[in-house]
Amino acid sequence: MAVPYLGEKRESQGRPYVVAHRGASALQAEHTLAAYTTAFDVGVDGIECDVRLTADHHLVCVHDRRADRTSNGKGVISTLELARLEELDWASWKKLDDGSGDGEQADSDPERGHILTLRRLLDTLTSQHQELITLIETKHPTRYGGLVERQLVTVLREFGLTTGDLAQLPHVRVMSFSLMALKRMRGLAPQVPLVYLVAESAPRLSWDGSLPAGIGTVGLDMRIVRRSPAVVQAHQRRGHQVYVWTVNSPQDVERCVDLGVDVIISDRPRDVLALLD
Repeated sequence: MAVPYLGEKRESQGRPYVVAHRGASALQAEHTLAAYTTAFDVGVDGIECDVRLTADHHLVCVHDRRADRTSNGKGVISTLELARLEELDWASWKKLDDGSGDGEQADSDPERGHILTLRRLLDTLTSQHQELITLIETKHPTRYGGLVERQLVTVLREFGLTTGDLAQLPHVRVMSFSLMALKRMRGLAPQVPLVYLVAESAPRLSWDGSLPAGIGTVGLDMRIVRRSPAVVQAHQRRGHQVYVWTVNSPQDVERCVDLGVDVIISDRPRDVLALLD
């Protein structure tokens, strides 16, 4: 059965969708295949990833501009080729508990530390987890500008994810803080739904419920929701879907449920699902 409009299913199931932010990133190193596999195992409704272009124009799932924080390497992602990024360990920085309670590190899976390409993630989703919502954020600014969106559309087309077919699975949405990036996506793949991300530090142009033409979903910083919950209601009055990130505490989950948001994006999807069920 097709689920083209998330709000309809949210209402039918009586709760927001729960989307794993960079995978189950509180439990595993963010943006690794292990983080997404863990998210699948806890029963999420969807996953979120950030994408950046390498020097040889591969899309990789990395949040930061540099490799320093989440790998044992250094350097700007856009200046490094995929082969170099594949040499790095992308997981050991994250301390994992083996569940015994003695504070010892969990056994390491040799695959755990590999960098994740968007193609690898989409291959896993389309072959094993087609029912999931897939939120892809393009990171800007970058030296490659619009090449990011062009490469993204190329990859999505490889997997048949740009047609806008309501029966198409998984349900891909492209997100960005950059309005120019979203305009490029609309020109390249007009059937792919777009999400305009709004941070607390951004100008208040979307706080009154307005969105740029052709965009029907806003992604709000949780700090905005805490400070000005009326922003959510303003968007709802205009018929917009509302996604909120990053929602980790029980109090924030409760706020989002009370406001009737469509999607909760969380580092702790297992905990959020437990609160909602």
